[in-house]
Amino acid sequence: MPASRLLSVLLLLQARGRMSARAIADELHVSVRTTYRDLARLHATGVPVYAEPGPGGGYRLLDGYRTRLTGMSEGEARALFFAGLPGPAADLGIAAEVTAVRLKLLASLPTGLREEAARVSGVFHLDAPGWYRDPEPAPYLPLLVDALLARRAVDVRYRRWRAPQEVDRRLRPYGLVLKSGTWYLVAATEKGAATYRVAQILDAALTDELFDRPTDFDLGAYWASYLADFEARRYTGTATIRLSPRGRRRLPDNVPPEVVRAVDATATTVGTEGWVEANIPIEGVEHACGELLRLGADVEAVAPPELRRAMATTVEMLARTYAPR
Repeated sequence: MPASRLLSVLLLLQARGRMSARAIADELHVSVRTTYRDLARLHATGVPVYAEPGPGGGYRLLDGYRTRLTGMSEGEARALFFAGLPGPAADLGIAAEVTAVRLKLLASLPTGLREEAARVSGVFHLDAPGWYRDPEPAPYLPLLVDALLARRAVDVRYRRWRAPQEVDRRLRPYGLVLKSGTWYLVAATEKGAATYRVAQILDAALTDELFDRPTDFDLGAYWASYLADFEARRYTGTATIRLSPRGRRRLPDNVPPEVVRAVDATATTVGTEGWVEANIPIEGVEHACGELLRLGADVEAVAPPELRRAMATTVEMLARTYAPR
């Protein structure tokens, strides 16, 4: 984004003094031509940047010129990383710090950059939760943030899906992940790293135990591996279905993307009216029955037999419910 890149050029020159256009370009992974344009824009905004010719020349700021990124508290410095995420920042308990740091950042910029930053911030908005669902309450999220930053273990009471549903755990937090409006905690237990849905934490308390997060732990890599494993465990069987042309068009709005991709990969034409037959992954008979019924008469379950029976039984019950009295 041009505004953020201009600020990067400004901070580079402030931190390193004289730099060639090539050195700036290499640092920011852009072309030298782009760097020349950025330097010209920076000068046009009122920043006193000038060129020094010669073999040892380059670009530098006027002696004594400094940006005014000062006066930030420790909490505001942390909030800087969430400056573009007002919703998640509020969840994490740092909404006030985010507001303060945004004001300080804007006040510290030269007039031209300040106007550009204000313009850019006004045309982007993040709304993390998905459609048709309310955000999950996660009252212990700020406590988990404190535990992460202080590297302190947490004792929690957690509600899970299998029995016994409520269990006590001592967790050593490694990181937090926000996915589709839902917060997840990645933490170490006696059995290794695991994932916990923050909204399912019924109680939590900081302990005096300190721990060191492994230096080779990569939160992004862990999460990608976790998602792949989740998808592999999620689908426990397969089914064969038939879809009308209308049913295939409606498919993406009613089933997960994995099912849509499976239909695209295995669909073969049956009959003369555009119907196709395909193999799809399913989580279970009951779950598949509920998903496929959303498509009404535009889908037919062919196999397995128990899925076909479940569909027929449900339709018969619906027919009796809505039969004229």
